[in-house]
Amino acid sequence: MTAGCLREQAMGELVRYIAVSLVDKPDEVQVEVKEGDGSTVIELRVAPEDMGKVIGKQGRIAKAIRTVVRAASARENKKYIVEIL
Repeated sequence: MTAGCLREQAMGELVRYIAVSLVDKPDEVQVEVKEGDGSTVIELRVAPEDMGKVIGKQGRIAKAIRTVVRAASARENKKYIVEIL
């Protein structure tokens, strides 16, 4: 594995850790990391009944997750996009 791949997996694990801490059904949390052109997409899937807990009121928790990922990737000079599906 390359160092870049390891960093992408670490970002995926960071998102997984945050999501598992928020939801009632942690076994249904799925994170998939996809390499794109110039950016990496982190797809987060949770149980339908946990969607509100991950998004939060007015999207505040989703925005906070994205901010944490952006801060964690600041030194890499690479763009990460967190999609909640």
